[in-house]
Amino acid sequence: MPDLQKQTVQWFPGHMAKTRRQIKECLPLVDCVTELLDARVPLASRNPELDALTERKPRIVLLNKCDMADEETTQRWIEWFRARGQFALAVDCRSGKGLNRYHALVRRVLADKIEANEARGMPGKALRVMVVGIPNTGKSSFINRMAGKNRAKVADRPGVTRQNQWFAIGNGIELLDTPGVLWPKFDDPAVGDKLAFIGSVKDEVTDSETMACRLIAVLQASHAQLLCERYKLQEADVLDEEPYTVLERIGAKRGMKGRGGSIDTERAAITLLDEYRAGKLGRLSIETPELDG
Repeated sequence: MPDLQKQTVQWFPGHMAKTRRQIKECLPLVDCVTELLDARVPLASRNPELDALTERKPRIVLLNKCDMADEETTQRWIEWFRARGQFALAVDCRSGKGLNRYHALVRRVLADKIEANEARGMPGKALRVMVVGIPNTGKSSFINRMAGKNRAKVADRPGVTRQNQWFAIGNGIELLDTPGVLWPKFDDPAVGDKLAFIGSVKDEVTDSETMACRLIAVLQASHAQLLCERYKLQEADVLDEEPYTVLERIGAKRGMKGRGGSIDTERAAITLLDEYRAGKLGRLSIETPELDG
């Protein structure tokens, strides 16, 4: 049984320090910043260094993977961001949901810039937008969808984009893609856990059984019914048991047997994490504005 209190999640490979420098160096080239967040964990998937890095550039927030999050909770997050002076959209970059409003939003956010360009005799000058976000929040999927072709590399794992790339997306807008960047230390261990849940931290730096048990503990508190429905468990099998026991029950229901007939809990853990990341447990939000600020 894993020790749920022992492991804390940290991951900051060397290329991320370089990315921070690149973001700083490229800021003079752009007019605003689009930040992609995971709609299930908007706060945990925000880089707390970004405000300082982007030097008060206008910000558009895209709550990506909205089809995996609770719709009502996502709407409350949109209002939460707007109350703090940031423009927010709920989108799903894989399907393109919500992205039809992006061009108009960019032009709305940069209305003063457009007017200034026209006054200087440059009415067609491109509006340049930097795209930022932590690993695995969907930046490349967003750019591919907006550019209309698979120009940016896409993979369901963190750390794929390693250099800055420019993409024209029409309507006089150009996007600057940047590699996903985390921050050097997660002060709140719960943040590291949430980033591991959504796959923004490489699985190699965590223990799958520990992470699965921590995810189960979170779901027990707020989404137990979804666990019951997905893995055909009784409510008592979820609410009245320790997370590791629930993991064993999930493995048993899926017929995951190891040596000697024991339950292969590592396989069950990987399955649970994969299915959560793919939205197969249902639409659920781990963070809510009321509970998380």
